[in-house]
Amino acid sequence: MIAIESFLAREILVVGLVFCRVGSALMVLPAFGEPYVLSRARLGIALAISILLGLPMSSRLDLPPPEALNVGLLVMAEVVSGLLIGAIIRLVMFAIHFGGALIAMQSGLATAAFFDPQEATQGTITGNFLATLALVIIVVADAHLLILEALTASFALIEINRALEVAALVEILVRLGGRAIETGLRMAAPIVLLSLVFYLILGVLNRLMPSFQVLFVAMPLQIALALGIIMLSLGTIIELAAGLLTTSVAWLDPV
Repeated sequence: MIAIESFLAREILVVGLVFCRVGSALMVLPAFGEPYVLSRARLGIALAISILLGLPMSSRLDLPPPEALNVGLLVMAEVVSGLLIGAIIRLVMFAIHFGGALIAMQSGLATAAFFDPQEATQGTITGNFLATLALVIIVVADAHLLILEALTASFALIEINRALEVAALVEILVRLGGRAIETGLRMAAPIVLLSLVFYLILGVLNRLMPSFQVLFVAMPLQIALALGIIMLSLGTIIELAAGLLTTSVAWLDPV
C-alpha cells in the first residue's frame, strides 16, 4: 500500500499543478471566463484537461525530491502563470471594448450606457454588440480550441519545475497591450474620421446660420451614418480582432 501511495503521489501532484494553471487561466480566457459561463462547467473542463495533460507529463517531468519540494511555491507559480496567460489572450476583448467605446463616443451613443454582463460594469451599446459578436465568432469558428491548444502548449514553454519568469510575461503583456490599443483605434478609425468631417460641416453650418438648431437636427443623422459605417466595417473589425487573437496565442506555441 505504501508503494502504491508513493507511486500515485507524483501523478496527483502533477495533475494538481496543471489544474492550478489551467483553472486560473480559464477564469479570464475569452469564451471561457465570461460571467455567464457556469463555474462547474469551467472547473470540469479544467479538470479534464489537467488529467489528460498531467498523467503523461508526470513520467517525464523532472521534479526535485519530496523533502526539497515546496508545493506552496509551485502552486502559487502555476496560478500566476495561468492568470498572466489568460490576461494576455483576453487582450482581444479589451481591444474590442476599447474600440466600441470610441465608436460610441464619436457617434453620439455614449450616453446610452448600460450594465455589461461580460465586464460586470457599465458598457456601451457598440462595445457590447462587438464583444458579443466576437465571442460568437470565436466559438463558431472553433477559435476556442485554438486557445486551449495554446494553453496546453504553454507547459512546454513554461515548465512546471522551472522558475517563473514574471518579468518576461509582464513584458509580453505590456507589448501586446499596446497592440490591443492600436487595434481598438483601428477598429474605430472610420467612425472617428466620419465624426471629424461631420463636426466640421456642422461648424460651418452653425457659422452660416447661427439661429438654426444644427445639433438637434444633425444628431439623428450622425447616429444613422455611424450605424451604417459600423455595419459596413464589421468584416474589418472581426479581421482585426482575429489577427490580435492569433498574435496573442502565437507566442505560446512558436512552432
